[in-house]
Amino acid sequence: MAAPLKQAQAAPSLDSLILATAQGDRAAFHSLYRLSASQLFGVILRIVRRRDRAEDVLQEAYLRIWSHAPDYRPEKGTPMAWMATIARNRALDWARRRPEPLSLDAQADPDALGNPHQARLDWSEASADAKALKHCLDELPKEQRDCILLAHVQGYTHDEISSALATPLGTVKSWIRRGLLRLRDCLDR
Repeated sequence: MAAPLKQAQAAPSLDSLILATAQGDRAAFHSLYRLSASQLFGVILRIVRRRDRAEDVLQEAYLRIWSHAPDYRPEKGTPMAWMATIARNRALDWARRRPEPLSLDAQADPDALGNPHQARLDWSEASADAKALKHCLDELPKEQRDCILLAHVQGYTHDEISSALATPLGTVKSWIRRGLLRLRDCLDR
């Protein structure tokens, strides 16, 4: 009787890699890094805008992921969202600490802040969650979508967006708040 063919093992999920990392498994952490570093690097680079700084911030983010892996709760969100939040917060902390202020042209054009649509992920290779997010972002009015991308992807403060778009701060905050509420409703469907 012929020996059964061995089936290829499925790649471990990010969830399982984070849970193994929480137990101190260095090999799982290495796999987690290999599978997610390029996406997190993109998030960080959009905020800090310098490759050398983004590499440093990425290292800080993974140190935080390593030390906070036991805090990860799968029921509260996807592993990539959890890690991206850590990376984004590390990048924003770096941006706030840096000595020079962001220089923005006070124009009414979102392109004054960079094209927010270029800040999007490569949707063709994105996960199902990211594709759902893209779909929901596309349903938002342009001003809401642009403000959300500028604030939550590129890391601009509400004041910076208000100044650059020559739009009252309250309006920018309202656009972001309403847009986030609509995003949540769309993603809950």
